[in-house]
Amino acid sequence: MKLLLPLILLFVGVGAGVGAGLMTQKPVEEVSIHPCGDEEGAETKVAHKPEEEETPEDIATKEFVKMNNQFVIPVVEDEVVASLVVVSLSLEVVAGQKEAVFNREPKLRDAFLQVMFDHANLGGFSGAFTDTQILDRLRRSLMDVGQTIMGDVVTDILILDIARQDV
Repeated sequence: MKLLLPLILLFVGVGAGVGAGLMTQKPVEEVSIHPCGDEEGAETKVAHKPEEEETPEDIATKEFVKMNNQFVIPVVEDEVVASLVVVSLSLEVVAGQKEAVFNREPKLRDAFLQVMFDHANLGGFSGAFTDTQILDRLRRSLMDVGQTIMGDVVTDILILDIARQDV
């Protein structure tokens, strides 16, 4: 009797784990193929996995560079600082270019701050500032400036943290 309860719990735990794994598994698409020379109307079904966004070669050719300090941007309303926004950024760069980014970091920080000041002055950090469209616009502007300074070395801008503190 002492062994019965642990065995039941073991089977329930394993069953729950398998069920959770099946529920979180990516779906496999089925594709119909009509091979040449096959009987008319006959179908062969082949499992097709959805394509990945990045191949392993793409991942191996990129590095992430976290900007050393956070950016603090004042949000001014009626000529008074209404809130402060704190942003942490990371840059996705071509592999082997981490040192080049750190060498140009003061120039990048200055340009990124200017972009964020402009964004704040246009109302980008007011209201629902974490809206996807608003953050995409900010990310695009940062990307344009990053590529202007670093060229094709910068492949993406990642907003790691963003917070607004009303004063």
